[in-house]
Amino acid sequence: MKLLALVFLLTTWSSAALAGLTEQQLGELALAPAPRAQVPMELGFKDIEGNSRSIGEAVGGRPALLLPVDFACSQICGPALTIVTGALQETGLTAGRDYSLVVFGIDPRDDAIAARRFIAGQVSGPGVSVLIGNEAAIGQLTRSIGYHFQTDGQNDAIAHPAAFVTLTRDGHVSRAFSSLGLQPFDLRLGLLEAGRGTIGGLAGRIALLCYGFDAVHGVYSAQVGFALKLGCAVTLVFLVAAIAMMCRRSGSGVAP
Repeated sequence: MKLLALVFLLTTWSSAALAGLTEQQLGELALAPAPRAQVPMELGFKDIEGNSRSIGEAVGGRPALLLPVDFACSQICGPALTIVTGALQETGLTAGRDYSLVVFGIDPRDDAIAARRFIAGQVSGPGVSVLIGNEAAIGQLTRSIGYHFQTDGQNDAIAHPAAFVTLTRDGHVSRAFSSLGLQPFDLRLGLLEAGRGTIGGLAGRIALLCYGFDAVHGVYSAQVGFALKLGCAVTLVFLVAAIAMMCRRSGSGVAP
């Protein structure tokens, strides 16, 4: 299976302007499912009511959207959840009938209170599961989908990709998506493909990071700042080239 080429550098809620992770560690953060990746359906978690739930029970024999989040990450993961749920509402599909939504926390320190505070009533009802797990279960599930994150002890933060996968009924990864750059049509197509058991043709990896933004001072870390400046410069070059081309065409069309 090829992987989706989508490399972004976005940033998050870290309480310090300087990152506590090395450049090498940051480079390892991504969602990059392996070919024929499959989640362990028997893996056990707990829902926010304290009931034991396996991943298979949460998927429920339907195509599923599996969304890893940090329940303490309100700056990026919170809006990402809003974007995902909004996109789901516009797909014309119904949770519990057409698909399942499985949200799970990547921090084993989080409890049901943190999970409830995070979802803030945005997700509930049939076909929706919000799961809390121990370190072993979280590690096994994230590894199975190629979801790589790092704990930054210096800033008490978790650097992680803002991304998710769709699953087939038997738990194979069908497609990978950015949680923030999401269109309802693409999500609908992804869920319908997963329902047919289709493994999407993907290339590359998703590395849209929830990390590196100083929410207190509103500044970016040096690495992210450089990436953003580079992106702006490239965009400016393309705009100038496009304007020059239009002016040249306009001039050539005027009679002498």
